[in-house]
Parts: sequence; structure tokens; C-alpha cells
Amino acid sequence: MSSQRLPATDSISELAAFWSSHDITDFESELDVVKEKVFVKSSNGQDLVLHLDPTEAFTVREAARAKGIDEATVVREWIREHAPKAAG
Repeated sequence: MSSQRLPATDSISELAAFWSSHDITDFESELDVVKEKVFVKSSNGQDLVLHLDPTEAFTVREAARAKGIDEATVVREWIREHAPKAAG
């Protein structure tokens, strides 16, 4: 049994580095069973992949961080603010 703790981070690169040198069986006592779905694909919308240059991506990330929301929500807000309103 390992005396190490699981890393408390959301950083993909930090988690990848951690798990590349550790075995999950050493941390069984720290794992929780999750009964509800964690990742659910929305059936209401459509996915769209955007290719941004580094400056654009940084701008989106910083706006999301400042508002305390995720990047997709920032982009969605910007589109709703600038897109023509649908007639209805």
C-alpha cells in the first residue's frame, strides 16, 4: 500500500505525468464508486470544433477564468451576443 496521495489537480499534463509512474491499485483505498454518469453527451446541441491560434485560445481561456466559467460557455455567450436574433 502506498503512503502517497492522489494529486489534487485538474491539469491533464500533471495527471498524465502522475499516472505514467504510478499504479492505480496502489490507491484503491482512495477511490470512490461513482453511480451517476460523469460524462453525458448532450442530445440537444451539436458539437463544433474550432481551431484557434494561440492568441485567440489565450483570450478565450482568460475570459473564462475571469468569469469563473468554462471556455465553451464563453464562446457560446459571445456567439449569442453577436449573432443575429432568430425570428420567432
